[in-house]
Amino acid sequence: MQIDLKGKTALVTGSTEGIGYAIAGQLARAGANVVVNGRSEDKTAKAAERLQREGAKGSVTAIAADLATADGCAELVAKLPHVDILINNAGIFQPGDFFDTTDEVWDRHWQVNVMSAVRLSRAYLAGMQRANWGRVIFIASESGFNIPVEMIHYGVSKTADIAVARGLAKRMAGTGVTVNSVLPGPTLSEGVEAMLADERERTGKSIEEVAADFVKQHRSSSLIQRAARVEEIANLVTYLASPLASATTGASMRVDGGLIDTL
Repeated sequence: MQIDLKGKTALVTGSTEGIGYAIAGQLARAGANVVVNGRSEDKTAKAAERLQREGAKGSVTAIAADLATADGCAELVAKLPHVDILINNAGIFQPGDFFDTTDEVWDRHWQVNVMSAVRLSRAYLAGMQRANWGRVIFIASESGFNIPVEMIHYGVSKTADIAVARGLAKRMAGTGVTVNSVLPGPTLSEGVEAMLADERERTGKSIEEVAADFVKQHRSSSLIQRAARVEEIANLVTYLASPLASATTGASMRVDGGLIDTL
């Protein structure tokens, strides 16, 4: 199976590190012209430079914009009017008990995790429809089905992502545009490493061991019994972004290590 994305422009939001960075790297190595996005001008530029050095076959450019706001999304679209592949990856998570989670935390998760994807999809889908080809992929989470008690607000935002992706796939019915969501399970990104840093320090275990302990304790239905690597998420996303996935749309694709316990 050969994935060739030469001539395609791909925007990966929130791609200066973690899952987004891995996705951007895979797409660039498949030949796509990749646009990296983050909030910081310096960090975004450095991420693009690093990706270019890591075997990119297409161009890698940087656009910094805060996608938590309508103005930030509009600024990005003004600089990049058309894309062939949109990866709605920008997202945040913040553990917190329901009774301690303020309106501000709920709204921040909604704006970053949901509305950034809604605004960019609204901006780019019409152009994809005119070209009769396009890929929109929402990076959701298994938490959209298994709402985590320790961050209900996050789970709700990811359920919304899955629903929006399904609705947009229906809106694009009969065109060459596909819309899907991808549901990672616990993944060893920089954000998860930071969340587990205290436990790593306390136990002296490797980050992989600490992450596996977390999965076994808090996501016990996982069949792989470990955290996924960011590259494992990027592999599925790259396939879905390619011409090879032309019959897959409206799907919520799991890369959760078998965590979701339904058929």
